[in-house]
Amino acid sequence: MDAPHRNYKDANHKPELICALTEFDGLCGFRDPLRAADLLAGLGVDSLKPYVDLLHAHPEEAALREVLTAILTADPEEMRHTVTAAATACARLGGEYEPYADIAHHYPGDPGVIAAMLLNHVRLQPGEALFLGAGIPHAYLNGLGVEIMANSDNVLRCGLTPKHVDVPELLRIVHFEASDPGVLRPEASRTARRSTRPHRRVPAVPVRPPRGAGAHDLTLDTPQILLCTAGSVKAGEFALGPGQSVFVPAGTTPRCPAWARSSGPL
Repeated sequence: MDAPHRNYKDANHKPELICALTEFDGLCGFRDPLRAADLLAGLGVDSLKPYVDLLHAHPEEAALREVLTAILTADPEEMRHTVTAAATACARLGGEYEPYADIAHHYPGDPGVIAAMLLNHVRLQPGEALFLGAGIPHAYLNGLGVEIMANSDNVLRCGLTPKHVDVPELLRIVHFEASDPGVLRPEASRTARRSTRPHRRVPAVPVRPPRGAGAHDLTLDTPQILLCTAGSVKAGEFALGPGQSVFVPAGTTPRCPAWARSSGPL
């Protein structure tokens, strides 16, 4: 079970949700193929032209599948040269290319740098969240967030990592369709700001109890985990500090007084 080349360690699926505590950059789902083609073409790197042509020449699913396959199975030495040239262009152009220059700085020569340009770049503000269904390619780039997921340790990688990469299995299970990342923004409720519920296995996320005197009723009809990310709070009989959490069964009332102090975004 602990073998480094093992992909699946349990029988569960793995929907995920990342909730930003600071400004947070990530990649989630495929861009529209024509938008990805424009991004690659803008670099002016000759070895990227075949990928640009493929993105223009095929229907959406076939285009994304063929280009990602070509990137991940290319000759390693040739791809290193392509990534180096692309990274230089990204650093020179800046703007929307800046995240990929940063990726290339940390993973020089990695084909995942080019693959990343096929995906949507998303910037979350504190309190915003991103839902990632099973089979949706994604990566977290910068920032601090809380990750919530189903009870699974299954993961497939395509690059930007020293860990095991299984390209054939990744290509088998990835959903090759362009999608809107669908950023979840907190909504005010009677008791707290919460994000919307994106999946039946991923509950709504309490973002911040309102400030002020008195206690706040956080009762839900589902189980909860309350996590203190800054300052201190008392949930029922439990006093929580940064990084501490408490499990609350469904229907239980964890009455939380106002935050005693705050050292940053919650």
